[in-house]
Amino acid sequence: MEQIKELNKEKLSEITKSGRVVLEFSADWCPDCHFLDPFLPEIEQDFSESKFYQIDRDGSIDMAKELNIMGIPSFVVYQDGEEIGRLVNKDRKTKDQVEDFLRSLD
Repeated sequence: MEQIKELNKEKLSEITKSGRVVLEFSADWCPDCHFLDPFLPEIEQDFSESKFYQIDRDGSIDMAKELNIMGIPSFVVYQDGEEIGRLVNKDRKTKDQVEDFLRSLD
């Protein structure tokens, strides 16, 4: 999973313009974000048709506000440049919850 410290509008357009893209907004200090860390490689493998990016919410606070990312960890999914789904809240998420969410977009 590629990590992006500072996401801006240009970078967002560039990385989401084609295919399925999953953005995970998180922060170094967030224990609920790190809860998912061991499962992220499995999730990426299970959804190998998608490109995954981990976005540093603190380094990308302007984009997080613009995208209404009010809690972390949160996921926003794009297909060919258009947002198609989001799992955005402040609750801890399990591998099953994330995978169920990703499956629901097909």
